[in-house]
Amino acid sequence: MAEELVLDTAIRNWVLVPLSVVMVLIGILRHFVSKLMRSTQLPDAKSLKEVQLVMRVRNLRAAAALIPARSFRARRIYYNNEENGLLHVPKGQAQNMQAQMFTDPNMAMDMMKKNLSMIIPQTLTFAWVNFFFSGFVAAKIPFPLTQRFRSMLQNGIDLSTVDVSYVSSRSWYFLNLFGLRGLFSLILGEENATDDTQRMMQMQMGGGFGNDPSKSLSAEKDGLDIIQHEWALPQIEQRAEAVLRSLTS
Repeated sequence: MAEELVLDTAIRNWVLVPLSVVMVLIGILRHFVSKLMRSTQLPDAKSLKEVQLVMRVRNLRAAAALIPARSFRARRIYYNNEENGLLHVPKGQAQNMQAQMFTDPNMAMDMMKKNLSMIIPQTLTFAWVNFFFSGFVAAKIPFPLTQRFRSMLQNGIDLSTVDVSYVSSRSWYFLNLFGLRGLFSLILGEENATDDTQRMMQMQMGGGFGNDPSKSLSAEKDGLDIIQHEWALPQIEQRAEAVLRSLTS
């Protein structure tokens, strides 16, 4: 049977609350430091042109039913023509983002700043928690849990007799590290610099060096090729009549 513990109020006042407050303050400080370290270099005209082109093609796909079939075919040829279409990217002209990073020092510097702003605060905070608060039982979850959660909630405590619902100070640090994203989004906005999980996902999706514009253009080209056009206006009178009948009946 799991052992029941009585948590001292001093642990709440000197471990639980300070640890949570420090994690929030460090997250806010990281956000503003990342904004200060971010370069103010304006994007080049080619990148802006490619982004706007992708947006135009997406708008065409979304509103394809509102234009006649002849107009849609003309626009699709204009974008997807294999000779001079705007979405056609020759194989020799595909942009290598890794090579661009080594040739552009600003991109390499921005990547290094982002990594440093993510790794250094986490390392220092974890060392601080491990040195001052190691071995504390900081909190208790008010509902029962299975044994699978023991390694996640009781990191740093090697007692199998303690109930799984008790949370160690080290595990409380990790819960705050990954669980405060909603609070940071509420305080700092959706596009904040404290979301490490989203940043790592973006790095993995972009191969670690950013998104390749040629891949976005190829994806939009394939999406425009497979779309089945059906003009909605020739049937608009029948639809309007059906809606009016449903309202008057």
